[in-house]
Amino acid sequence: MKKFIDENFLLNTKTALRLYHDYARNIPIIDYHCHLPPKQISDDHQFRNLTQVWLYGDHYKWRAMRTNGVGEAFCTGNKSDWEKFKKWAETVPYTLRNPLYHWSHLELKRYFGIQNILNGDTAKKIYDSCNTKLKTKEYSVRNLLRKMYVSLVCTTDDPVDSLEYHKKIKEDGFEIPILPAFRPDNAMNVSDPVRFASYLMQLEKVTNIAVSSFDDFLYALQNRHDFFASMGCSVSDHGLEEIYAEDFTGSEIDSIFNKIHGGKKLNDAEQRKFKSAMLVHFAEWDWEKGWVQQFHIGALRNNNSRMMHTLGSDTGWDSIGDFSQGRALAKFLDKLDSNNKLAKTILYNLNPADNELMATMIGNFNDGSVAGKIQWGSAWWFLDQKDGMTKHLNALSNMSLLSRFVGMLTDSRSFLSYPRHEYFRRILCNLFGNEIENGEIPNDIAWVGKIIQDICFNNAKNYFNWQLDNKPKTARVLIK
Repeated sequence: MKKFIDENFLLNTKTALRLYHDYARNIPIIDYHCHLPPKQISDDHQFRNLTQVWLYGDHYKWRAMRTNGVGEAFCTGNKSDWEKFKKWAETVPYTLRNPLYHWSHLELKRYFGIQNILNGDTAKKIYDSCNTKLKTKEYSVRNLLRKMYVSLVCTTDDPVDSLEYHKKIKEDGFEIPILPAFRPDNAMNVSDPVRFASYLMQLEKVTNIAVSSFDDFLYALQNRHDFFASMGCSVSDHGLEEIYAEDFTGSEIDSIFNKIHGGKKLNDAEQRKFKSAMLVHFAEWDWEKGWVQQFHIGALRNNNSRMMHTLGSDTGWDSIGDFSQGRALAKFLDKLDSNNKLAKTILYNLNPADNELMATMIGNFNDGSVAGKIQWGSAWWFLDQKDGMTKHLNALSNMSLLSRFVGMLTDSRSFLSYPRHEYFRRILCNLFGNEIENGEIPNDIAWVGKIIQDICFNNAKNYFNWQLDNKPKTARVLIK
């Protein structure tokens, strides 16, 4: 019987072990999409305890705790940090076969050297041990990134963000590039005239451009797009229920903008036309600058109106949506491709029913100009687990080229999430290792090892045109 999370975790054959330990284990991490707060990196923040670094803002854990009968006071409420951690520790044994069980113990082991299983009985010892380490300089935010050999991070930033913390990080000479990513979802959200008016005020303030027409609106947003580029940004991102690809005319969009600018509510058809127009403009700007555009589609957000009103968004009340994705996505990509303005694109789906749709959609617009120009991104959110990753890798293998995949990302708000890359790499190596031993793939370890390293690092490095070092971990001191 294997031990729980030993060095052979998730690796079921000798070939899988070799592939992971010789080729995947020690190469750096590119985190090209996450939600880490730039201010904490800028400040080289020091967390006071394990609850702050592990539970604050983690809606994955909050959902599990609520499901286990833990009251909101222990999730987002006013209970002490120790009380919150204890409730989480008591919940962990009930997360068996949920990815949180694996992730939590991987994180304790990789960051803190904790070998014990987390539960109510071990909670105090683990909490105190981790807190002692978190108080040392070796566990500041920047050193947490160094410890996991992260070579680049892309945060997620609104067009009106000042990017002041990115500027300071660069001025400090921090060796890990922390780059902004342009996420203009708020600029497309025209469901509420009051909210949109507030956003326009922020946009006017940050650009010093008066916005009274749709052309003014585009001019101000393009000003921010240019500013983001000057700060090293080369990636955009959208989090949408679905792609919007309605037909529209310029005069229609002008009228729609004037209507909401005047404080009037738009009907559904007007909202969809406006969003369709904005997506095209954003995509064309990305193409002009040679950026990579990302689309995360399929989440049904903020379903619990009572808790949304109480806690706000991103607090754990979202689910998979059953939106129809194929036709509009094809129409949107084709519109850009027909005008020769289709940038490198990464598509992410949240509904697993869309797996094969995405795996085949990317082939419609891979024109040979760039290897893997249109990508199906890694298993996302609810699919970011062993079963979801395996299904994603298999569908991508069957219907496209897994060898050209740009690999894993964290999509996380936590500085302790980087063992998810290890999790992905072990699953990837196990798939290849099993098929080599089954005689389904030639026993060419050097070539398969190269493909694995490409998926884990090199493909992303080349795809985003980033100049990064891919030397193994042992080549540098992580924490002095």
